[in-house]
Order: sequence, then structure tokens, then C-alpha cells
Amino acid sequence: MKLSEKTKDILEWVYCIIIALVLAMLFRFFIGTPTIVKQVSMYPTLIQDERLWLNRWGRTTKTLPKRGEIITFEEPAKITYASSEIDQNNPIAQYNKKDPWQWFISDFLEIKKRSYIKRVIAEPGEHVEIKEGKVYINGEILDEPYLQPGIVTDVPEEGFDDFIVPENYVFAMGDNRNHSTDCRAFGCIPLEEIESTVAIRIWPFNKWGKVE
Repeated sequence: MKLSEKTKDILEWVYCIIIALVLAMLFRFFIGTPTIVKQVSMYPTLIQDERLWLNRWGRTTKTLPKRGEIITFEEPAKITYASSEIDQNNPIAQYNKKDPWQWFISDFLEIKKRSYIKRVIAEPGEHVEIKEGKVYINGEILDEPYLQPGIVTDVPEEGFDDFIVPENYVFAMGDNRNHSTDCRAFGCIPLEEIESTVAIRIWPFNKWGKVE
């Protein structure tokens, strides 16, 4: 059956649109993507409704972020623990295994996926202690100039406060410590669940630039 010129033109447009969509999804997954701040856990560094550009090259190259970088990661399967479940010798967040279809829908297409945005506080092999309202890394108080004056760092009664960060994991918290559910509650985040680092703030325009 011979196609009309009009039908051929339509099919060519459909083909081009499909290719463009695939390339856009690949770029978003492997290179970077914009996002909107939806919570208050990183206040005052990040404020609700600000727009950010996320760098996903670290996920592509399987590179762990450094202390001080702001990251996004998938919400763990379990975010609260009973006191009997807290194991300071195994301070890792729990994630459910996904079959290929679940991975495609959740991780690649990001449909119904919940992500957190926090700041990396400690890297693999470092000893973290949270006591007296302060964070100690390898026995020394961590300087945190990004916190608001008077902010103290507490740990939930059922939380992680004295542990060594495992290999290929990071420990992350929100800057708004009193309004942040983070690794203190659910444990350290594995490399494979880290989605991106925050590259720049793109809106509002008067605050455009690198986020410290």
C-alpha cells in the first residue's frame, strides 16, 4: 500500500517527536534537569518554590558527592524506626529492590517518585557523633556556617547519633534541622540512590547562581 505525501509528512513528524522525547528523557536522567523546592527542610539555604538546576552527571559516573554538597535522593522505604531497630553499627537506609519495569517507571520516568533534598555532612569512613546540639566528625566539631543562628542539631529518640559512615554511603541532613526528616532518622544513603547534586539556583533571577 502506497502512502500519500501527507501521511508520510505526518509520520515523519511523529518520528521526530518520539526521537526528541527519548533524547530529552535521556538528558534528564544522565545529565541534568530542573526542579522546584517543595519543602522547608533546607531553609534558609533553599526556600519553597525556588527553581534549581540539578546535575546528574555524578550518578552517571557513579561518583560520591563531597561534604557540603546538596544532593537529592529517593525516599527510603522506611523512614522511622523503633528503638529496638536502631543499629549504630549498621546505619544504612532501607530501600526495596525493584524489578526492571518498576525501575523504568519510578527511576527513569520518575512517576510517583518521592525524593529528598539534603546536605552531605559526612563521607565514607568518617565517625559521626551528634551530641550537645552539635555535629562531630572524627571527634571535631563541624563548622556549619549555613545554619541559622541558634540552631541546634538533635536526634530523634529512635535515631542514629554515633556511627561510622559505611563505604559508598553518605550521611546527609537538612539545614533546617528542627524541620527535617533525614539520615538521623533513617540512616545513610547509598551511592546508587543518590540522584543528583544541586548545581545552580535558576529562579528567582535575583538569586541566580551557585548554591552554597
